[in-house]
Amino acid sequence: MKILLCSMSLLLLLSSCFAQQKKIGGPCEGCEAIYESSVPFEKLKAVDKLPDATWDGKKPLGINGVVYKADGKTPAANVIIYVYHTDETGHYPRKGDEKGWAKRHGYLRGWLRTNEKGEYKFVTLRPAAYPDGTEPAHIHVIIKEPGLNEYYIDEFLFDDDPILTEEKRKKLENRGGSGIIKLLDVGNMYKATRNIYLGRNIPDYPTGM
Repeated sequence: MKILLCSMSLLLLLSSCFAQQKKIGGPCEGCEAIYESSVPFEKLKAVDKLPDATWDGKKPLGINGVVYKADGKTPAANVIIYVYHTDETGHYPRKGDEKGWAKRHGYLRGWLRTNEKGEYKFVTLRPAAYPDGTEPAHIHVIIKEPGLNEYYIDEFLFDDDPILTEEKRKKLENRGGSGIIKLLDVGNMYKATRNIYLGRNIPDYPTGM
């Protein structure tokens, strides 16, 4: 009987370990860049100003929102958000001394950690589409929530972007909810809101989170 109980306990332990090791979200090239933050995750703030964001002759863009748990109503605290995007010419700018994924993502990137209300906000300059004009302008976003591996959600897209056609809108996966944002001109800057829903349309996302 003791042998049977030990065997069952071992089986449950192994099952639990394998379950924890199972990755969610599918393939995600470059998602590991979220770990390149120069600030430890536990010290990140809910607000970040990305490099080059300025009011000097510019109208920056402020994006804010609330991250919710899978139930769609409970604010999710301590979620790490990594964003990066092109500059105003559609390129990922580099300074020449980049390491790791910064060689591809450039230096226009930032890290945030949601507060106890699930809130986040970052300020940047609106990116441009790639020079070939095949893809709408966008801001990449990667999520790392407690107890799970990192994964990507739908990019921030701009509702007024002519490249964001109806056909392209229909093909969006809505991972984490819709990423399409509408800009509001408040005079000295633009503002936009996007709420993020953890697990929404994310493959292999565990139930009960």
